[in-house]
Amino acid sequence: QVQLVESGGGLVQAEGSLRLSCAASGRTFNTYAMGWFRQAPGKEREFVAKINWSGGRTEYADAVRGRFIISRDNAKNTVYLQMNSLKPEDTAVYYCGAYRGGTIYSDLSGHWGQGTHVTVSS
Repeated sequence: QVQLVESGGGLVQAEGSLRLSCAASGRTFNTYAMGWFRQAPGKEREFVAKINWSGGRTEYADAVRGRFIISRDNAKNTVYLQMNSLKPEDTAVYYCGAYRGGTIYSDLSGHWGQGTHVTVSS
């Protein structure tokens, strides 16, 4: 079992920045990949970014590539999402999710955090 707790959301103006954190527990953190997803009102949850077990491999959705950076600190059991140049369309609830394996090609494990709200005003 994996427990995930997100934090760092809030209200920010367009072109601003936020850093989200996701603290994990319950399973050896450096054995599985992690990802960030988001769900805007009235829309389905969508992929944002993911990172392999070591932090050496990442992947991003086209909508955020070049603006968002995913990273992890295995000593702190935490994954981060640095969000820069935020746009109103980035407004959503952001969730972290754990993968079954250590690579970015692994399947999602089904473990999710409770989400953290990000609102970007124009």
